[in-house]
Amino acid sequence: MSHLEPEQLALLAMGEPVASDAEADHLAECAVCADELALFRHTAIVGRSAIDAGELETPPDVVWSRISEELGLGAHVLVADRVDEQHEPERAPAPATASAPTADVAAVPAPARHAKPRRRSRLVWALAAALVVVAGVGVGSWALLQRNASTEIAQAELNPFPDHPDAVGAAVVEEERDGELLVRVTVDSAATPDTYREVWLINSDATALISLGVLDGTEGTFPIPSGVDLRDYVLVDVSQEPIDGDPQHSGDSIVRGELSFV
Repeated sequence: MSHLEPEQLALLAMGEPVASDAEADHLAECAVCADELALFRHTAIVGRSAIDAGELETPPDVVWSRISEELGLGAHVLVADRVDEQHEPERAPAPATASAPTADVAAVPAPARHAKPRRRSRLVWALAAALVVVAGVGVGSWALLQRNASTEIAQAELNPFPDHPDAVGAAVVEEERDGELLVRVTVDSAATPDTYREVWLINSDATALISLGVLDGTEGTFPIPSGVDLRDYVLVDVSQEPIDGDPQHSGDSIVRGELSFV
């Protein structure tokens, strides 16, 4: 069978299942297609590695010109292959002149046209397309990460209470880009049957407290209600609660710590 098209090789390099069984067999046996696929895969890897490169700049036109020169591609080849392989218009025959004989003059053959390195130039354009796709995915992922980025504003080491000497914990407060505050709490302590753990914010003199929710497992993230001033509610507490339907703090704290602002 004929070689696989560069566009198809580009998709295969990016993990798309676009090869039939016969094409996969050909790819396993054809050194030309295998080399081109390896080139595409390298291109995809390089493109993906630029995700964390920060702001991307558009290269000047001279960059593509130098690539063209390096690969031995003329400008006319690049322009010709960028269109959809349109047919060239037929040239009208030159009008005969009265002084020129028409019957006895041998036809002069048109100069032979060199075959364009079509597969090579198409390979270059497919490589460029692959880079655009990979770079687009990378920029989109980078923008999503930037949009979802949060800033750490406070943290606390959560120290154990006497009844839970082996417990350890930590709390980190993060501010989302939209201004929402979240506290991420981690606690490692022995589980007690028929109880659950609850996360609280407590003011500095322990006269007021706010429940943030139940800690299921060893780690949880809890939104801080709007209007709560963490300069007042500086203590993060994790309590052990009996399953008795009472929403109040049980008085059995596992760990507690004071927030330190960064």
